[in-house]
Amino acid sequence: MELRQLRYFVAVVEEGGFTRAAARLHLSQPGLSAQIGQLEKELGQPLLDRSNRSVTATEVGRAVLPYARAALAAADAVRQTVDEHTGLLRGRVTLGLVSGATSRAFDIASFLADFHGAHPALEIALTEDTSARMQAALLSGEIDIALLGPTWEAPPPGISHRTVIDAPLVAAVTSDDPLLAPADRSSVPLADLRGRALICLPRGTGVRAALERACAQAGFRPHVAFEAAAPDVLAQLAARGLGVAVLPLGEEEDPDFGGALRTLRIVEPGVRARIVLAWPATGPASPAAQAFLDRLREALRSVS
Repeated sequence: MELRQLRYFVAVVEEGGFTRAAARLHLSQPGLSAQIGQLEKELGQPLLDRSNRSVTATEVGRAVLPYARAALAAADAVRQTVDEHTGLLRGRVTLGLVSGATSRAFDIASFLADFHGAHPALEIALTEDTSARMQAALLSGEIDIALLGPTWEAPPPGISHRTVIDAPLVAAVTSDDPLLAPADRSSVPLADLRGRALICLPRGTGVRAALERACAQAGFRPHVAFEAAAPDVLAQLAARGLGVAVLPLGEEEDPDFGGALRTLRIVEPGVRARIVLAWPATGPASPAAQAFLDRLREALRSVS
């Protein structure tokens, strides 16, 4: 019995016939049939029912199928382990990223390009979502690592994290907004935002969660008139006079979004937003994901 014969058997069952299985395996159909026949002869039992147009597993074949798949998975794991220990990473790593999380502070595209260049056999998948959904995806194993704005006050069990960015929230307004009186004002009490039309990130993001917690403690609910997934869009909406944008303070050399807006730090209480690098508390699911996490943590040290 050979591993390739088990692979051929699994392919025929999954494809429902020899023609499609041969195409999938890049083999000739007669050659594939011969190999399956040899496997059945060695086992002494037919594994496939060829009496119908669609080839199906016999009772014995159905019993053998999970063991065949397990043997193939074990063989693949052996190859992957050897590759990883010799520096050739294989497999797939999924990185979750909240919209706008690192656009100003960290060039994620360059990092991914450099990592892929060093490990071309490793498939990297990038997905964007809200922080709340990515937290759930980390816990369920749907993604390996995430850069997100935490919605928690304390991290939930099962997630480890490291803070990458910790910035105060500011109110961004046009130059004629009443919040700017007196003219030398650099901050605004949170209570002054009561009843104002606010422009903020959507629910499920860390910024929105921080704002809503602070407002609840101050005794009012924020009136969010517009939502957008990216901080730059929030600023653009505020520049049109549609409301007060609540967003993290950006880089100090450009705090006023090109001069179109003035920013006032929100105080009494001060409200902060964070971006964290998060991963399962038990560690990444594969050596490849661990290597990716280690490299990303190193790259992000210059940001935090």
